Amino acid sequence: MRYRTYQGFRLTPIWFLIILNLIIFIATLIFPELTRLFGLHPITFLRYPWTIVTSMFVHAGLWHITANMLTLYFFGTYLSRLVGDRRFLITYFGGGILGNVFFIVLSIILFILLGSPLSPAIGASGAVFALGGALTMMRPRLTVFVFPIPAPIPLWAAVIGGFLILSFIPFVAWEAHLGGLVFGLIIGYFFRKRERHFF
Repeated sequence: MRYRTYQGFRLTPIWFLIILNLIIFIATLIFPELTRLFGLHPITFLRYPWTIVTSMFVHAGLWHITANMLTLYFFGTYLSRLVGDRRFLITYFGGGILGNVFFIVLSIILFILLGSPLSPAIGASGAVFALGGALTMMRPRLTVFVFPIPAPIPLWAAVIGGFLILSFIPFVAWEAHLGGLVFGLIIGYFFRKRERHFF
């Protein structure tokens, strides 16, 4: 006699991150002051250094968090299968933190040179772009579907194209996206070299 086994829900790092993001999103809707407390601002960063991490869990609206969490799920699931949970987390947080460093430095430079306003940054986009960058290096021939394009396109085109398009949208922290993407491409290169070494 055979019995069907049901493994149930497993709280993977990806699901943990998604749930944590959703909890903080709901909390910021109830207590809007949390957005200011957790958001990253170049001027006040030294006074609130934790914001270089906490800002990755704060989102501006439903579309913002939905886009980031969907991308986190699909990119993160694929990457964690390739490199494991620990390296996935290194990529995610490393990309998010470097993205925020890029945001601080480039925002201050643009403020000095061009007088560009210094505004806070929130969201997991830098971390998500790191996942996309790592996958682009590891699986350059991978194709994906991107709405509303009706045909599959190369992952690298989706990632680079997404970065360029988002960079022209007002109030988008393209500096954080750039930092996350750079980190992802670099760490993905080393993951790929290691992969070739062992196989």
